[in-house]
Amino acid sequence: MFFDMNYLWFVLIPTMLLSFGVQMYLRSTFAKWSGVRNSANLVGPQVAQALFSRTSLDDIPVQRVPGALTDHFDPTTNVVRLSDPVSSQASVAAMAVTAHELGHVQQYQSRSPLIAMRSFLIPAMRLSPTVSYFLIMVGLFMQLTGLLWAGILFFGVSVIFSLLTVPVEIDASRRGLILLREANLLQTQDDERGAKAVLTAAALTYIAALVTSVLTLLYYVNLAQRRG
Repeated sequence: MFFDMNYLWFVLIPTMLLSFGVQMYLRSTFAKWSGVRNSANLVGPQVAQALFSRTSLDDIPVQRVPGALTDHFDPTTNVVRLSDPVSSQASVAAMAVTAHELGHVQQYQSRSPLIAMRSFLIPAMRLSPTVSYFLIMVGLFMQLTGLLWAGILFFGVSVIFSLLTVPVEIDASRRGLILLREANLLQTQDDERGAKAVLTAAALTYIAALVTSVLTLLYYVNLAQRRG
């Protein structure tokens, strides 16, 4: 499979170029707005506390995590973790990233249907990639088309998860901007423009992941049809 020219030209090269381009855009956008101070002069954890105190969000712990672009909300422990740059810089980028993670918090606290659907698939996601690749490889090696199709069905779970992740992430960014406005933290054009730019760049990474999943799935389907 890995020497299949169809895979090379229609999956590997396009997805590598797309992922590289999106990552470069994200990093350059984050770097640009990390150099612009937000008007409230608040670092990430302070932004979080302002949002907790000025909006309807229930207060939860906010912790610092090493690295850059490692920010996330952990629903299993109900903790928001902010990266070193976001935790230490009073930048527009730090404010936007914090708001996005608190957008996820609001999704869980308001029991958003989108997050509920994605959470429903998480147990299956822990197994489906390993099972799918195993079945696909065995199906190809032993020339068993039935196993190949079974592997494709398992891989489809990953595609559905990626498909649900895109609207979840876009919704978290939308909620984050609304929270910033409610807390009166978007006071200048730089605040508004920079926050939107950072959140848009972040959303593109999930769209790129979805495109990669879909192209891979289509390749597997085409491969099974050819083997069948």
